[in-house]
Amino acid sequence: MIRLLVGLGNPGPQYEGTRHNAGFWWLHAAAAQLRATLAPERGYHGLVARVNRPSGPLWLLAPMTYMNLSGKSVAALARFFKIEPGEILVAHDELDLQPGQVRLKLGGSPAGHNGLKDIHAQLGTADYWRLRLGIGHPGVKAEVIDYVLRKPAPEEREAIEKSIALSLTALDLMLAAEMERAMMKIHARPQRPKPSRPEPGPSADVNAEAAPRADKETAR
Repeated sequence: MIRLLVGLGNPGPQYEGTRHNAGFWWLHAAAAQLRATLAPERGYHGLVARVNRPSGPLWLLAPMTYMNLSGKSVAALARFFKIEPGEILVAHDELDLQPGQVRLKLGGSPAGHNGLKDIHAQLGTADYWRLRLGIGHPGVKAEVIDYVLRKPAPEEREAIEKSIALSLTALDLMLAAEMERAMMKIHARPQRPKPSRPEPGPSADVNAEAAPRADKETAR
């Protein structure tokens, strides 16, 4: 099961609304759903909350070390409470997904994400769960740093918030380590609207109009 939820970002009001803080946005939304209050804990270099659940305590962590040293905070809490990497879920911004997209995965390359790089280094493994929140890509590698440290356009922020809300509908499944079911729920594409049936033309007789109604009844 998942025993530690982590959201990545940079502390301070100047970074609060930037794309790189999508993990913080997710963690605060998760804390609200769990009715948990994050508070500073110097020993773990971050904002921490504890939620008592029937399966045992669940920890929430927002590292206050700045992104590049996120692993310092994650490793400190995980080691003290003997939390294994496979019991950790890290929510973070993802350049390779568009705003509104969200994906759940175990392990994998940090793909240039400095927060993930430091967590890998401090834990000594990449075998923890990741919730990847799409923020889009500027299209040019040289612009990535400025891009992640800027605020998204209002429509992009709305799309990211919707992806966060979607992921949280599977929070109980993730906490119970029912990851396949959680993935099915999070990754499911919305159903396309069915095309409307064309209205019969003025020359259509009663029998022609009745036929599609009969077909509709059969399909139910």
